Amino acid sequence: MAKSRTTSKAKKNDGATVGYEAQLWQMADALRGSMDAAEPFAEKMKRLVATLREQQAEAAKLDAAIVANLKELGFGG
Repeated sequence: MAKSRTTSKAKKNDGATVGYEAQLWQMADALRGSMDAAEPFAEKMKRLVATLREQQAEAAKLDAAIVANLKELGFGG
């Protein structure tokens, strides 16, 4: 009786073959250098918070202008 061969279709990652996603991570690590991954996140978060605050200030100015215009037109108190 012949032995049945079991073959695994999943590729083993022995370091010789690296998948596309793993290559992307390796490239990102190389570009980032010794920087901690949390550092870019913290910098991006600072920029996003600053942008949000600027947008909120601009929205408050627009709200005030709308209220003033409505009052001038006789709407509101």
